[in-house]
Formats: sequence, structure tokens, C-alpha cells
Amino acid sequence: MRGGGVMDDDQESLLDQVGPALARMRRRTQAATSGDVLRNVVLFVLADQPRLTVGGLSVEMGVAQPAASRVVADCVATGLVRRQAAADDGRKTVLELTDEGRAEARRLARLQREAFEDITAGWRPSEREDFARHLVRYAADAAAWSRNRS
Repeated sequence: MRGGGVMDDDQESLLDQVGPALARMRRRTQAATSGDVLRNVVLFVLADQPRLTVGGLSVEMGVAQPAASRVVADCVATGLVRRQAAADDGRKTVLELTDEGRAEARRLARLQREAFEDITAGWRPSEREDFARHLVRYAADAAAWSRNRS
């Protein structure tokens, strides 16, 4: 175990299920948010971190820069994102959400919350809150881990 400590077979088996469970969760909840997965990621990243370059966005998304560029071009064409010269360096282009992009990010977040509430409807409130807290923490730690690796 990388985090320290010795685990029994049940604990090992549980941790072996995490990756496949995350993949299933991503696939099965995708319908709740509709639309292109990468487009949705662009909207959420720029909602959290406005004024990124395409290179910075690609790092946050965990994709190659050409892939991020293609998705950004689609988002610009559909009016969700705009390119703008950076205030501190006019040679650099940064990205920001348009009003439509911010509205779409809010809509997607609402749909994801509704899906979470539906999926966990049979859980005790304390289980739902604990899971939400741990999931948010996991996402933050995963983002930091990813940035440190690139």
C-alpha cells in the first residue's frame, strides 16, 4: 500500500475496485449532464479558474494541448468561451466563459447535483454528506496530484 500501513485481503480488494468504480460512475452519470464530456470539463475548469491559456487548460483537463485546442475552438464557435488578450501580456491569449458559458456550467452543475441526490436518495443523510465531502476532497487532491505530475 502506497499510503502506508498493511492491509488485509478485503481492504486490498476494496481499493482494487476504486478505479473501475470511478470509470463506471463517469460513464453512467454522463447522461445526466448530456453533451460532450470534454466540453463540459472545459466549462467547469474555466468556471473555477478563469483566464487560463489553452496550455494551462490542457494541464487542468489532463489532455494533450491539441485536444484542448479543438474543444476550445468548438466552445468559442458555439459562444460558450471567448479568447482575450491577457491584461499583463498582450501576446498571450487567455480564455474566459461568456455569459452563456457560465449559464451552461451552472445548468450542468445543477443536473449533476440532481443526479447525485437521485442516486443517493436511499442513503442516510450522514452517509450522503460524508460521501460528498470525501468526493470533493478526492477531486481536489486528484487535481493537485495531476498538476504535480506534469
